[in-house]
Amino acid sequence: MTDQGLCEVCNPSEVLLAGRPKNVPGNCAVCTMEGTRPLIAEIQALVSQTSFPMPKRMASGVDYNRVSLIMTVLEKRMGLNLGNHDAYVNVTGGIKLDETATDLAVACAIASSFRNVPLPDDMAFFGEIGLTGEIRTVTQASRRIAEIAKMGFKRCMLPFDCLGAIDKCDGIQLVAVRSLSDALNYIK
Repeated sequence: MTDQGLCEVCNPSEVLLAGRPKNVPGNCAVCTMEGTRPLIAEIQALVSQTSFPMPKRMASGVDYNRVSLIMTVLEKRMGLNLGNHDAYVNVTGGIKLDETATDLAVACAIASSFRNVPLPDDMAFFGEIGLTGEIRTVTQASRRIAEIAKMGFKRCMLPFDCLGAIDKCDGIQLVAVRSLSDALNYIK
């Protein structure tokens, strides 16, 4: 919206990634689908030890209950002691992501902030996380990879089971993972 009315946004991914900080723990690019259109958004997580008996948890732009579930999987399956930490998860740009394919990016952003280790700036993520920590397949993997390449990313972390559905990878290094453990070992 401008002072002259509505204007077309030709590349929403570019707008959502504008101003994205580099080399910062807890910052992650995710490729999600809005209908049939792939969209890359930025997920930020901030995890900080608390001195209060009940840690504060907040989610903006992603489902709070989904974030709680992901944090529980990180605690139970990955051994991250998040029980005495405040956790804030935000999708920049004020958009709401309700696709389970954002799970892997949310988990990696949380782990990155908790460990205080930045994720690779040239990597985008997508994948659903199951309760046992497995990374489950998602739809439209080829379209997601094409959008990731178009936005200049060099690597993509995705579910291993998506590899068979990808036509071409446009020069992107595909990091296929079967479990959250594989993902966190790669980004440590």
